[in-house]
Amino acid sequence: MKIPAFVGSRQKKPKSPKRKSKIQIPPLSGWHPAVRQLMGWVVTVGSVILCLLLLPTRLPGMELLGIGPNWLLIWVVAWSVKRTMFTGALAGIILGLLQDGMTSPLPTHALSLGIVGLLTGLLQKQRFMEEDFISIAVIVFVMAVLGETIFGLQLTFMGDAYGGHSLRQAGNIWTYYQRVALASAILSSLWAPVVYYPLNLWWQRMKFLEQ
Repeated sequence: MKIPAFVGSRQKKPKSPKRKSKIQIPPLSGWHPAVRQLMGWVVTVGSVILCLLLLPTRLPGMELLGIGPNWLLIWVVAWSVKRTMFTGALAGIILGLLQDGMTSPLPTHALSLGIVGLLTGLLQKQRFMEEDFISIAVIVFVMAVLGETIFGLQLTFMGDAYGGHSLRQAGNIWTYYQRVALASAILSSLWAPVVYYPLNLWWQRMKFLEQ
C-alpha cells in the first residue's frame, strides 16, 4: 500500500540557471587598437569584394532592362561622402581598376569612378546636401548618370581615334547608354541605403573609438 506524500513536503529544486557561453566577445572599445584597426580594414575590404561579386549577379528585383545596380559606384559614394576629395578620388580609381580587371581595361572604369569620388567629396565639403537616405539616393542617382555618360564618351572617343565609329554608330552608342544610364541610376539609388547604412554605421563607430 502506497502512502500518499504530503503536499509541499518535497522541496522543489531551483532551476539551474542557463549556462552562459564560455566565449564572450568583448565590445569594440575593449579591443587592442591594432586589432581594431585590422578589423576595420577587413570589413572595408570585405565590403569591396562583396560589391565586386554582386556586379555580375542578377537576382529578382535587381535588374531593369538587363542592367543591375552599380554596386561599386554606390560604395564609392558611401566612402567619399564623409571624406576629402582626394580620398574619394583615390578610392574610385582603385575600385575602377578592380572592375577593369573583371571586364576590360579599355575603356576604363577608373576614370568615371574617380570623378564620382572626387565630386562626392566636393559635395560633402561644400555641405550642399544633408546625410540622410534620400540625399544619398539622390547623389547616387546623379553620379550613376554621370559615370555612365563618361563611359559612353570614352567609347565614342576611342572609336573616333581608331576610325571605328561612324556618326550612325556613335548615335547608337548614345541611344544605348541613355537607357543604361537611366536603368543603372534608378536601381543604384534604390539599393544605395543597403550599402550605405551598415558601412556608414561601422565607419562612424570606428572613428568614434579612435577619438
